[in-house]
Amino acid sequence: MDDSLAKQYLEDALSNFRAYKKLAERGLEQASDEEFFVSLDEEGNSLAVIVKHMVGNMLSRWTEFLTTDGEKPDRNRDLEFVITPQTTRAELITEWERGWNCVFNAIESLQPEDLMKTVLIRGEAHTVVNAINRQMTHYGYHIGQIVFLAKHFKSTGWKSLSIPRNRSGEFNAYLAEKTVEGATAVGQNRFDAPQDFIRDTAEAKDVRGS
Repeated sequence: MDDSLAKQYLEDALSNFRAYKKLAERGLEQASDEEFFVSLDEEGNSLAVIVKHMVGNMLSRWTEFLTTDGEKPDRNRDLEFVITPQTTRAELITEWERGWNCVFNAIESLQPEDLMKTVLIRGEAHTVVNAINRQMTHYGYHIGQIVFLAKHFKSTGWKSLSIPRNRSGEFNAYLAEKTVEGATAVGQNRFDAPQDFIRDTAEAKDVRGS
């Protein structure tokens, strides 16, 4: 793989992982401590369980990423879906940070020449590119669950994390204006743009109403 393309891929992968983390946290912060531990039915996972499972996956997959199998022998995946009465939200969020730091540190240490190397996950060979893409889709899947659950609990009090309903045209015009002004940065986190739009239009409305 061309070095410039490989470097761009690694930068983009790191940016996307950071964006997904921020998206999940914007959802989690809208859930109360009680809601954090609630599952919708016997087969459903609570926010707490999803966080715990993602942490277990991150620590297993990204610790010694290039040199050991991504499924570590000391990982107990089944226990990731068990929340004891003593478990606190603060403890899980501390672990959440530890898991993501493991992801970021592993990717930041990669060099362009590493991308076509082979790593193992449960004994199955992957190129580094394949392994990164596998984890990105896996985390995106669970972060979608986090946002869904948080939105369900918050109901009409939900603060939108995407383009607000019935405002797509207004959002597109906002982006076009920002592009003309040169205020849209190349590679900007795509999840940030709707939040900027919501904030800026709310501030403009407040100014007009004052």
